[in-house]
Amino acid sequence: MRPSVSVLLALNKFFPLPVHPFNLQNEGKMTYAQWQFEKGADTIKFYNEVVTPEDMFSGRVVLDIGCGAAGKSLYYASLGAEKVYGIDVVEAYAEQSAALAKEKGFESKFEFRLCDAAATDFPDNFFDTIIMNDSMEHVAEPEKVLSECYRVLKKDGRLFVNFCPYYHPFGAHLSDAIGIPWVHMFFGEQTMIDAYKLLINDVPDRDSRIAFRFSKKPDGGDTISYINHMTIKRFNKILSASPFKVKYYREVPLRSVFTIPAKLPLFREMFVKMTVAILIK
Repeated sequence: MRPSVSVLLALNKFFPLPVHPFNLQNEGKMTYAQWQFEKGADTIKFYNEVVTPEDMFSGRVVLDIGCGAAGKSLYYASLGAEKVYGIDVVEAYAEQSAALAKEKGFESKFEFRLCDAAATDFPDNFFDTIIMNDSMEHVAEPEKVLSECYRVLKKDGRLFVNFCPYYHPFGAHLSDAIGIPWVHMFFGEQTMIDAYKLLINDVPDRDSRIAFRFSKKPDGGDTISYINHMTIKRFNKILSASPFKVKYYREVPLRSVFTIPAKLPLFREMFVKMTVAILIK
């Protein structure tokens, strides 16, 4: 074992893990889909200053990009959406989302589609509302995804985006096993990957977690392919080049005590919890 991996593993013992749906599911407390449904209100709370949940979803045809097991999609259906389409690239989520849709009685109001958000088969001008909750930092081609959103949105339709920037304390997206905040600022990618694999060695869904998060680089090394290193600076550059009009934009600090650091150029990326935007076609 490389020394850097040993150091990470030793430090990790001092940091409790944040609550994570993968771990809750393994503990038999709730499924990932159920957790998403219970957290549905949290996925839209940052927009509540300027728009109500009813205005976002009631009577709307909705696209949920990066829906996961679709618990949040079904929460949007519960707010009166006419129809919610959830898309994701993980095939296993189709069965999980169908089971929860049946349990919640929203089978006729929800449809899961396995597809890339950068190239969907929806017709032009189809959706009233598109929501990207915690998915902008995951899509492989964010510029193409925004272009596709523009195509499938109706005129005056709205795209709701919120995401944790890469330098967020848990921006490496390994917090189901690594509780060290800002771990990706202190350790290299391969060190984090090696430590993560060791930490989840005995969990029942080890193989699926690894396949979900990592892939191989051309040189044979591992990479965290689950994230695209989306920063606030990069997102704003993408926004400025897109055809969307920005109706609302906000950077939410980690906590109120970090309000000032979250506005300073040197610390902004580290102390912003959520970047939030409402875009209009």
